[in-house]
Amino acid sequence: MNKDPRTIVIGTVGCGYGAFLHANGYRHNMSGIPIRLKTVCDMNVEKAEEFRARYGYEQVCADFDQLCADPEIELIDLALPPVFHIAFAIKALNAGKNVICEKPVSGYFGDRKTENIGKTVKKSEMWKEMQSGLEELRAAVNSSGKKFFYAENFIYATPVQKAAEILRAKKTKIVMMTGEETIVGSSSPMAGQWKNFGGGTIMRNGIHPLTGMLYLKQVEAKARGEEITVKSVTADCGQQTLCLKEDERQYINARPEDVEDVAVITVTFSDGTKCITICSDGILGGSRNYINIFGHDAAMVCNLNPTDLLNTYVSDEKGLDNVAWGELITSKLGWNKVFVSDEVIRGYTGEMTSFLEAVAYDKEPESGFDLAYDVIRIIYAAYQSAEEGRRIDL
Repeated sequence: MNKDPRTIVIGTVGCGYGAFLHANGYRHNMSGIPIRLKTVCDMNVEKAEEFRARYGYEQVCADFDQLCADPEIELIDLALPPVFHIAFAIKALNAGKNVICEKPVSGYFGDRKTENIGKTVKKSEMWKEMQSGLEELRAAVNSSGKKFFYAENFIYATPVQKAAEILRAKKTKIVMMTGEETIVGSSSPMAGQWKNFGGGTIMRNGIHPLTGMLYLKQVEAKARGEEITVKSVTADCGQQTLCLKEDERQYINARPEDVEDVAVITVTFSDGTKCITICSDGILGGSRNYINIFGHDAAMVCNLNPTDLLNTYVSDEKGLDNVAWGELITSKLGWNKVFVSDEVIRGYTGEMTSFLEAVAYDKEPESGFDLAYDVIRIIYAAYQSAEEGRRIDL
């Protein structure tokens, strides 16, 4: 490797929660590769200016074409709602930029003015329409010669990366995996409508452990010299919080209209093994993220959060307003499992470090377009399975 890599100049599009996570990843970048956070691009210039000042970007712009035309910027980080991902990524790639795309890579959003598309449009039709956009993006990735990075933090979470190291060393055959992301509901008031997120809890939560397990299965396949693909998908989805009366909703933020707030997905691989994903928007106690790996000669439990690194008990919340405590924990009182180095453990630092190294040293990313494509294909197969009550063969 080059001992003195060039400085990578970065432009970030969007300044919401995803951009916040990525910026923290840049801040704790462990690669030693020099970076310049040059431009924040957002139509809300005032909000972008606050983000610029917080993370040390040099300037703000409201025009994405202006960002793409900047000859200094080598890497464009798309921290946008998924409805914009494909169009913005294609434009950036065609402008000769490497691209980081937040998850999911895409989704079906239909006519954004139409209500209840989750109940009125067949899931098989959703996939057909969405696939054309994905193929356009694939063509842009292939023709541009630039790198496409899929920002899935579960892949770079420290427990998952250590599990991958063990799988490579032992050449373990994974016979089953289970993964979960359950929360108390989205902080976004738009999460209840399909047109905003392209689905419900699967698209916002379940996608994380599902992608992590697909990645680990490919690590296993490469270590053992095997080719393992996804054979079939079955799923069950529902709206569990509709049973709650209004006075029972004070702690749960899920208000699904035409999306699911609970789902279980079973993926069967070509070697006959399976992984099971659980996701829900109706679970109290903060976010719960893990992947369990069961192999022929090893078992591993990857706890992303909560962890036992720091257990706290406080009698009141005085002075704690600006102290990060944990994701979706409603109170800091009593005993809590508090986040410690969350940006590292859950992979945000690792993914940004990996992407920077891939650009600086011209390496292939662990998380690229193919994985992004496979995950969204499986998710929409899961939606189709739940809707039609049958297994979907891929």
